[in-house]
Amino acid sequence: MKPAPFAYVRPATLDDAVAELAATDGDGKVLAGGQSLVPVLAMRLGRPGTLVDINAVAGLDGLERRDGALRIGATVRQRHVERSSAAAAVPLLGLALPFVGHRELRSRGTVCGSLAHADPGAELPAVALCLGAALEVTGPRGRRTVRAADFFQGAMTTAVGPDEILTAVQFPAAGPGEGFGFAELARRHGDFALAGVVTRVRSRDGAVAEAVLSGFGVSDRPVTRDVTELVRAAAGEADVETALRPGTEELAREMVDTAGDAHGSQGYRRRLFAVLAARELARAHRRATESPS
Repeated sequence: MKPAPFAYVRPATLDDAVAELAATDGDGKVLAGGQSLVPVLAMRLGRPGTLVDINAVAGLDGLERRDGALRIGATVRQRHVERSSAAAAVPLLGLALPFVGHRELRSRGTVCGSLAHADPGAELPAVALCLGAALEVTGPRGRRTVRAADFFQGAMTTAVGPDEILTAVQFPAAGPGEGFGFAELARRHGDFALAGVVTRVRSRDGAVAEAVLSGFGVSDRPVTRDVTELVRAAAGEADVETALRPGTEELAREMVDTAGDAHGSQGYRRRLFAVLAARELARAHRRATESPS
């Protein structure tokens, strides 16, 4: 299929981009990498009247570490982040990005584009949620910052208004005593995950101070839980992963609410989620305790 007809504009400044989007009266879409948007247009699942291409907008291609965070602009490609030494400040990005589509898609797709698209099976929204990322949104009323916990509101639905643009995201840099884990299972590499988990554990003086578990591909949006007490209770056992399993099985029953399909029943996804969660929480705990506090 081919996209329905649309108008195309390519502004050079952020103010012009916001003005062009506002002028569409809710009938416009922002184009950055296009790796999610273009297939939607081609299948006519979306029919915006205007595409506002922000690739020429100055200042949206920045990737820098400042004030204890990694700031990624709206037009920064996933592959650039994947290969950047600056991104080492956020280990979870290094763990997750190789699983985002294929290398060719990551060379064009953007980090902010994946977050704005908010596919419930996507990796980067779950990473943002697990880390407590801050998302910068710009519109006619100025710029505002939205916490990741408030950003994802449903399948392909975010806190970005129809006249606003996601202009950057800030991921907190890893601190001392932090460990991370990431895993997903898909039928083929690059496919959407049947279930995926993102984990973060912070230790202080050898004890668990904080633990967070996020999941994707298991609900209509990325989901997260504070699992500090669960990891703290298992930390003293000889086999931490095995000790975590009863708790992650209970979490799976709570967090995995997507219906079954041809690729896997709900029960299968819950079992898969429980196994991955226990494994990656144990891995994050080990990394956290091995990291200098």
